[in-house]
Amino acid sequence: MATRQRQSAESCNMEGGDVNKEEAETPPDQSQPVANSAPDGGWGWVILVSSIVVLALTLAFPSCMSIFYTDLQKQFHASNSVTSWVPSIMTAVLHAGGPLCSLLVERFGCRATVIMGGVLSGIGMAASAFTNSIVELYITAGVITGLGFCFSFQPAVTILGQYFVRRRVFANAMSSTGTALGLSTLPTLSNYLHTEFGWRGSFLILGGMLLNCCVCGALMRPLGPSKPKAHKQKANGPTKTGKENLKLLASCIRRHMAFDQFCNNQRYRVFSLGVTWMMLGFVVPLIFLVPFATDNGMDQNKAALLLNVLGFVNIIVRPAFGLLFNLAWFKGRHIYVLSVALLLNGLSNCICCFSATFPVLLVYMLCYGLTMSVVGTLLFTVLMDIVEMNRFLSALGLLAIMESVTLLIGPPLAGLLVDKTGEYTYVYLASSITVVTSALFLLVSFYWLDYRSTAKKEPSPVSASLQSPDCQYIRVSAGEAEKQAAIQTERVTSV
Repeated sequence: MATRQRQSAESCNMEGGDVNKEEAETPPDQSQPVANSAPDGGWGWVILVSSIVVLALTLAFPSCMSIFYTDLQKQFHASNSVTSWVPSIMTAVLHAGGPLCSLLVERFGCRATVIMGGVLSGIGMAASAFTNSIVELYITAGVITGLGFCFSFQPAVTILGQYFVRRRVFANAMSSTGTALGLSTLPTLSNYLHTEFGWRGSFLILGGMLLNCCVCGALMRPLGPSKPKAHKQKANGPTKTGKENLKLLASCIRRHMAFDQFCNNQRYRVFSLGVTWMMLGFVVPLIFLVPFATDNGMDQNKAALLLNVLGFVNIIVRPAFGLLFNLAWFKGRHIYVLSVALLLNGLSNCICCFSATFPVLLVYMLCYGLTMSVVGTLLFTVLMDIVEMNRFLSALGLLAIMESVTLLIGPPLAGLLVDKTGEYTYVYLASSITVVTSALFLLVSFYWLDYRSTAKKEPSPVSASLQSPDCQYIRVSAGEAEKQAAIQTERVTSV
């Protein structure tokens, strides 16, 4: 045992030396926190509020496109499957731009990247007001606006993880209320703008509103030391050869795509596959909610009110869930709570198969909102549990790319299903099957991994060694924890 502890200490010291070398060459906005620098308060509360606003303007925005869905169909004489590509591309690019966003954060920092995202999304949405074809809308509202959302959303989540360690679950839960805030306000605002100015005027105004992401980004003060002069001198050094550039590119791709995590960390691999499959049907019900309700004779104002109800449920419930899941009993059990919530969320979609009246859809929104609150509260927390914090951004980037595939094809497949059958109920049934199967996959897989890990009496994930203090799945005794405290360079969330 003593030999093992000495080896662990030596490996930690070696890794700490490598980390220090990397930190000496990183820009001031580098997404890795310095040792013991997370304040768990102070300016972190400003970061939290900024993240809430950014998430409200980015993650919740694609659901507002359902307000303009019918108008876009009539304007461009497009079918359901063709029109549904607009929110689909927007959501897919929002996630697929993760590795590019990771590179920008590495080079320019979270603050500059969020500001850049605000400019892109604002320009893209404003330009959408002047499009003359559905293909042009794919480019402006889909690609440009979606990429801007990506550049704003992912750094906001990352810098929040740097500022909060002990209160990380609560901070993630509070930031996720930003999505709920957007769901409760943006549909009503979009419906009002649609009534007063039409879809073109609405897109122009919404584009100006998205520029507020720039203000939020300006408030995201980075943690960490200033950029050393050695780095500036290195940047002006001799030009690298083509072979060296290829090696640098390959190293950069491996670092920012988290392929090593996907290959070696079984928990991350299972989580990524399960969440990717889940996304195929998770957002589809919200995109088709307003068309589904209006197709069954409901007034559009009432249909938009359903999305408001969903948002208000999330606003009320998510902070409470954040406090609840921050209790010590839930440490290491977040994935099971998330899986059960996904299971119930998928089953709630079956409610729409019985009726499309306002009371029935109201009950559906309440059930969907409660389960969605749990999912939104724990999704990033579980990812932070299973990977080290200094690899979180790259792990999130790879997960986002995987999600983007199913997010891209989900709404068009649902639209094609409506075109072929003429019924929206089949969309909700298919979404239910997709989400339920993903929940069962996560639940069974993580239970098996925990059972196997307990039987072998080894640390759960491959990456969760003594050098991985940010992972929640570390199992050490109290005596070992005290000895490790002297050699660890980062703050420990829990043991």
